[in-house]
Amino acid sequence: MTDVQAYAHRCFRGDTADRLGVELEFLVFDVEAPERPVPIARIARALPALPGGSKITFEPGGQLELSAPPAVLPVAVARLVADVEAVRTALEAAGLRLGATGLDPLRPPARQLHEPRYDAMAAFLGEPHGLTMMCSTASVQLNVDLGDAPAARWGRAHALGPALVAAFANSPDGGWMSGRQAVWARLDPSRTASVAAGGDPAAEWARYLLDARLMVVRDADGLRPVLDGATFREFARVAGRPPSEDDLAYHATTLFPPVRPRGWLEIRYLDAQGPDDWPVCAAVVHALVTDDRAAAAALEEAAPVSHRWEDAARLGLSDPGLRRAACACFRAAAEALPRLGAEPWLTARVSAFASRHIESGRSPAVDLMEEMIA
Repeated sequence: MTDVQAYAHRCFRGDTADRLGVELEFLVFDVEAPERPVPIARIARALPALPGGSKITFEPGGQLELSAPPAVLPVAVARLVADVEAVRTALEAAGLRLGATGLDPLRPPARQLHEPRYDAMAAFLGEPHGLTMMCSTASVQLNVDLGDAPAARWGRAHALGPALVAAFANSPDGGWMSGRQAVWARLDPSRTASVAAGGDPAAEWARYLLDARLMVVRDADGLRPVLDGATFREFARVAGRPPSEDDLAYHATTLFPPVRPRGWLEIRYLDAQGPDDWPVCAAVVHALVTDDRAAAAALEEAAPVSHRWEDAARLGLSDPGLRRAACACFRAAAEALPRLGAEPWLTARVSAFASRHIESGRSPAVDLMEEMIA
């Protein structure tokens, strides 16, 4: 059997720089008929060349994803700001607009992409929540270098998670401030729950890999969904052969915990924001994970709520403890950003977001809820 411990250790070996990579997902709407799905081909035809070099891909329901190459914070943000603006302008000219929420409030989920991976995923995750996750959700994913202290950054990304989920909750649905997180919570918890954090990160990740259910095995017929509840520990019984390292690496790509190690940290728990607000996510999270002083200040208030993932998604900043933690996170990040080379406009945007949402205890979802009522 492939050495899971060795593989897990390699997931925590990466660049010691402090680069940031940002992946933005956007729902796309027809301006004149927002209740109708927009074909991927129509979106693709409207897209321009991107000045910042972001990669363009699509999610199964037609969500547009922009993946920026990693760079130091000010460069990464500036490049992606240019790309988002180019995309927004081109789509508007084609009668389309970028969404500003993490969950589609208008259209039922419908798959547009039918690649083998997505077919297997749909069979495994089922309906309605699997289909909703694949086709109706959108997120901001931040990829942060491991630096010289991978264990510390791993711990920070987890401990600060609930406060940040509450701060950026932006998908109201069914009484949840983050309906997107509610969808994830209803999927297979062996692959979506948080990895235990606080001990040896590689050992924690290795246990998670072994205990997570197998989604698929690859055989002569392609990808075969595994629907009997078997975990990766049981790979040989299910596949009729021992797993290779390629099998383990592919299994890891089918796991979606809030933080996933891949030679860097994928921070996956933030709802999509509007085209003008995603830089706040990037700046705040990067500062809190990479800057020791900012992390120490934020963790002092965030520690008491560090395991309240569901409360953060359900209640957002209406919960006093989560609000205090989020305020501490934003104060610490704002103080750190000049040290990290952030341009004044970005620091100002963080401060404006804090004034509008964090200090007032109004997760972005509250604005969306009021718009729906109006």
